[in-house]
Amino acid sequence: MAITSSAKKAIRAAARRRIFNLRRKDAILSAKKNIQKLVKAGKAADAKAFLPKMYKAIDKAAKTKYIKKNAAARMKSRITAFVNKAVK
Repeated sequence: MAITSSAKKAIRAAARRRIFNLRRKDAILSAKKNIQKLVKAGKAADAKAFLPKMYKAIDKAAKTKYIKKNAAARMKSRITAFVNKAVK
């Protein structure tokens, strides 16, 4: 158990950050899952229309340092390539 007041505050801050991080993670994964379902169902145009929501989730995660900038760029690139491949 934390003894000093700063350690207690660090525990509270970590718990608060954990909630935000889980929210970011869930937003990214659910958007990715939705896009993959749409592509699998043959609705590539709908998947392409859903891409901005995925980009928004990834950009927010990168802005809050949940994921690194290059990891965000890589995620966006891969999901875009996946959707574009299905459109063709």
